[in-house]
Amino acid sequence: MSLEIFWFCLIAVLWGGYFLLEGFDFGVGILLPFLPRNERERSTMLETIGPVWDGNEVWLVVAGGATFAAFPAWYATMFSGFYLALLLVLVLLIVRVVSFEWREKSDHPRWRATWRWANTVGSVGAPFVWGVALANLVHGVPLNSDGDYSGNVLDLFSVYTVLAGIATVALFALHGAAFLTLRTRGDLHARAVAATRRLAIPVALVVGAVLAWTVAVGVDRNEKDVFPPILPAALGGAALVLAVVFAMRKRSGWAFVTTGLAALLWVATIFTALYPRLLVSHPSFSNSLTISGAAAAHYALSVITVVAAILTPVVLLYQGWTYHVFRARLGGEALVTEPVEAMEDRTASTPTG
Repeated sequence: MSLEIFWFCLIAVLWGGYFLLEGFDFGVGILLPFLPRNERERSTMLETIGPVWDGNEVWLVVAGGATFAAFPAWYATMFSGFYLALLLVLVLLIVRVVSFEWREKSDHPRWRATWRWANTVGSVGAPFVWGVALANLVHGVPLNSDGDYSGNVLDLFSVYTVLAGIATVALFALHGAAFLTLRTRGDLHARAVAATRRLAIPVALVVGAVLAWTVAVGVDRNEKDVFPPILPAALGGAALVLAVVFAMRKRSGWAFVTTGLAALLWVATIFTALYPRLLVSHPSFSNSLTISGAAAAHYALSVITVVAAILTPVVLLYQGWTYHVFRARLGGEALVTEPVEAMEDRTASTPTG
């Protein structure tokens, strides 16, 4: 395997890791206005992701950095063509990050409600834009002969790309609900289980349709055979079916695993349908960016490969440790303990035979 192909695969893995881990973070934010019944439960929901959400963002940062280092031409074209969309994502992510901190600055109901909805807007908007952006890689955007974007922001939106954005939001909502069934207890846990069951079938249908459509778009726009894109799409469909089964049977752990697999396989379908190109040009297919044409020099790829080999295990170990430390369930009724003095008084007054 050449270094160019290795880095293409690694970037796909990084996006898959981002969708897997940040997906349930976004899902919790999407469900924030609907599942909890009071401020205490809202705080509990945010506490489930509080220790990990910022670490999950690392996958996005590394994916962007890897794209810049390994495929500078791809990076340049995307950041020029998708400039407004990426700027919107940045604003949404900033609003979401700020909401975690500023929500705690006041107990006033209006203040809390404002930042609760800010978190939800960011949690809905960012995945929607990511779904649209990744779908456009396969669907194609107008590029000129120099590989520069020659369209406008409206060219990024079609029926397929918008549906891909909606499917991403829906999948993350299901993934987040499944996550909450593992991290909460009491009434909040029961509502999370119910939400997982209600969302499972419609989400499976929407995401399954987008997976099939992605294969069709890859065959049409990228001039590919049905295989291999059909493989991750079929596996993604199977994961969605299993997610429905496990959700209906209240097998929370397996429901979370299968929704996570569906997120990974959605990214795998995109990149498999895209290979050997990085960005499809439409209608001028000959202007498409290819892996070999957009890659950095061999020496640069060699250096960043060494850096990745050293730092990647450190990041994985740190994140694994974080999830292990913060694995306990949250929420439920607080334990009420009887004062020792009252117990002693009652014991003293109890008649003995």
